[in-house]
Amino acid sequence: MSIARISDTFAKCTAKQQSTFVAYMMAGDPDIAASRELLLGLPGAGADIVELGMPFSDPVAEGPTIQLAAERALIAKTKMADVLKLATEFRQKHPDTPLILMGYANPIHFMGWDKFAEAAAKSGVDGVIVVDLPPEEAEPLSLALTDNDIALIRLIAPTTKGARLEQVLRGVSGFVYYVSITGITGAAVPQSDQVAEAVRSIRKISNLPVAVGFGVRTPQTAREIAKAADGVVVGSAIVAAMAEDGVKAALAITATLADATHGKV
Repeated sequence: MSIARISDTFAKCTAKQQSTFVAYMMAGDPDIAASRELLLGLPGAGADIVELGMPFSDPVAEGPTIQLAAERALIAKTKMADVLKLATEFRQKHPDTPLILMGYANPIHFMGWDKFAEAAAKSGVDGVIVVDLPPEEAEPLSLALTDNDIALIRLIAPTTKGARLEQVLRGVSGFVYYVSITGITGAAVPQSDQVAEAVRSIRKISNLPVAVGFGVRTPQTAREIAKAADGVVVGSAIVAAMAEDGVKAALAITATLADATHGKV
């Protein structure tokens, strides 16, 4: 089902006149058992789509919160095989909730583009985001994912415009991930008017849903972004709650931000 599972989820949320809530967490943080509990609990807390981070030693786009999460996961010896096992367990429990793997090119390339795509498909993964893989270098992975019915989701920065925007959007599937701020995750608060303008620009070129992330940490921000975008992505707030107070706290903030995104509060 894969790519269809993503489009169906956005369509269902649109039919309810609400934005889609996308929750990010880091696999293996602080260990496999705790991250499994959080992962399996996210849909029940209101996550329409789940992004599962693949830990990497040099996560250049991440702020301190997610960098530390990656460090904890690596200290716990989390490997790609563990990430894929978590994905398999998630798919067994949640057959209808899209699961996206998000991370960096190095671990995927080390495994092999084709082998990774085949293993991800077998684990029930619907989409992949590779933060540091530009379109010029993405063809081998893109072809491998397409062959396995997995979406390649790309990040669009505020500075990506004109011909470059068209180039980046070419070959994207699933949804478009708009980065609402210039810089690292969790670093600033996005401006809703600027986000709305950017979403309109993307929609002129692409028919795919547009989800907005980076900097969305409060219910107020989630509500504002939800008015302009098809989806709202939250990561740092969930990861921080997990680090400070554990699974229950992470699920509680997920529920609060999901309700705000869905217009319930």
